[in-house]
Amino acid sequence: MARDLNIDKVRSLEVDDMEAKVKSIEEELFNLRFRNAMKQLENPLEIRNLRKDLARLKTVIRQHQLEKAAEAAKAAAATKAAAKGGAR
Repeated sequence: MARDLNIDKVRSLEVDDMEAKVKSIEEELFNLRFRNAMKQLENPLEIRNLRKDLARLKTVIRQHQLEKAAEAAKAAAATKAAAKGGAR
């Protein structure tokens, strides 16, 4: 079950889609770890690949969160500056 989840594909997804994919990958990772413990996993490298995909998704989600926070801070600063300038 090879995944081809490169960073360009991840960035093109919506945040909701990324969060759904994170949940899906976490469930699949749990199942793979369980199968690995039972010695039923054919390719243990799948675990590594899924962990990397999960990290990519979480990184991009966090970047979106930080961008929104920065935009909100800029808007708040602009509003505060406008209010301060208008009060004189």
